[in-house]
Amino acid sequence: MLRSLTRAAETHHSWHLKLVPFSSLSHTSRPPKPSTHFKPDPKKSTATPAAAAAAAAALYDEQERIRQLAADDKNPSLDVGRNGRPLFTSAPSLSHLSRNDVCTYFKFTKDTLNAVLPEGLPVGMVNEFQDSMRKALLVRQSFLDLRDNFRRVVDPPMWSSNGKGVKVRKQVVLDGPVSCGKSIALAMLVQWAREEGWLVLYFPKGKDWTHGGFFYKHPQTGLWDTPVQAENVLKDFLKYNESYLKELPCQIFDPIVLGEGAGVGWLKDADSLAIPEGTNLYELVKTGIEQTHAAVGVVVRLRKELSLVKDRPVLIAVDQYNNWFTFSEYEEPVTIRSCRPIHARELTMVKAFRSMMHDDMMVGAFSHSTAVGKLRKELPDVPADARVMFPRYSLDEAETVCHYYLRQRLIRREAFSEENWKKIYFLSNGNGTEIRGLVPFMR
Repeated sequence: MLRSLTRAAETHHSWHLKLVPFSSLSHTSRPPKPSTHFKPDPKKSTATPAAAAAAAAALYDEQERIRQLAADDKNPSLDVGRNGRPLFTSAPSLSHLSRNDVCTYFKFTKDTLNAVLPEGLPVGMVNEFQDSMRKALLVRQSFLDLRDNFRRVVDPPMWSSNGKGVKVRKQVVLDGPVSCGKSIALAMLVQWAREEGWLVLYFPKGKDWTHGGFFYKHPQTGLWDTPVQAENVLKDFLKYNESYLKELPCQIFDPIVLGEGAGVGWLKDADSLAIPEGTNLYELVKTGIEQTHAAVGVVVRLRKELSLVKDRPVLIAVDQYNNWFTFSEYEEPVTIRSCRPIHARELTMVKAFRSMMHDDMMVGAFSHSTAVGKLRKELPDVPADARVMFPRYSLDEAETVCHYYLRQRLIRREAFSEENWKKIYFLSNGNGTEIRGLVPFMR
C-alpha cells in the first residue's frame, strides 16, 4: 500500500504526492523505484570563492542594468525601432491594435495582468518579461488575425454582395514549431476577450488534467475521475468570472452524479446531487469546490451549461491542448506484474471538454515543450480545417525584437548592427527564445 501512496515522489524533489485511498488501491500504477536522491551535508559548503564572486558580479550587473533602464525611461528618444518607427504602440488596449501597430511593442501593467489572467501566465511570457525587464510584448499580425477571427464570429461584418470574405472559424487549434508564440498569443486573446466582456474559461496548463492528483474509475461511466484537477479548474474559473456567473441561471436541473472524493472514498448515503431550480452558475461552481464528491460532475455540467449561455459570448481557451490526445500519467493494473496506460480520452474531464465538434467558440494551443507523444495530422473530435499554423518571427519582426532588446540593454549598443542581428535571426531560424538567449553574445 505504501508503494501506491508514494509513487508521485519518484521524480524531482517534490513533496506533492499522488495519493490514492485504500478503497481504490487497485487503480494505482506500478510501484516506485528505490530513491537515489543525494542529500547534501548542510555543514559542508559547495560554493567556491570563484562561484561566489561570479554570483556577486551577476547581481551587481543586474542592479546596474535596472538603474540604467530607469534612467532610459526618461529619454523617449531611445524608443526607436526599425526604420525609425516608434518602438512602442500608443494603442490603449488590445482591442485598439490595428495593422499599423504590427512590429511595435504593447506595454502591459502588472496589476492588469494579475486581474485579467489570474489563472497564471504562460512560461514564455514570464521569461520574456524577466529577461527584458519590461512587461511588453510584440504586436504580431498572426495575433491580430486570431483576435479578428473571433471578433467576426460575435460581430459578423457586412460582406460584399459576391459573398467572398475571410473564412471565420469558431474552433481553432494553434499549431507551429517550438517557441513560435502560440501560448503567448492565446493568453493575449484571453485578455482581449475578457476586456470585451466575454465569459472565458481559460486552462493555461492542460497537461495538469492528465498528470498528478487522485484518479478513480467511475463504475457508472467507465471513465476515470480526477477530483483534484476538477476542484482547481472550478477555483480558477471563479477568479475572474464570479460576477458574471452570479447573473447566469442554471438551465439544466438533472441531478449531478457523485463520484469518489479526493482521498475520502465514496459517500455511503448518496450517489447524486440535486440541483434546485433558481440555482445560478456561481452557486453550481461553489458546490463543486466545497463538495469533493461533486467536483468532477460539476465540471462536466458546467461544460453543458456554458453551451446554453446566450447573454454574452463564451470562449473556451486551452493551452497544452495536445496533451489531451495522448496517454496520461495514470496506469491501470492488468495483472500483478503489469499495468495498462490510461489514455487522456478515458478521463472524464478531458472527454467533456476535448471535442471541438460543436457550435461553441473554442481555441486550443499546442505546447511542444510539454509534448508527450507525436500526434497525427487529423485529430479526432477536431474539425479538419481548425488547425492554424502559427509562424515564428519573420525578418521584420526579428529586426523589431532586436531593436527592443537593444533598448532594454540586452545588447551592447556598440555591438549592434544589421549584419549581427541578421546572423542571430538566421542562426535561430526565427525561434524567439533562442534569439533572446543569443543577443547578449552579439559582438
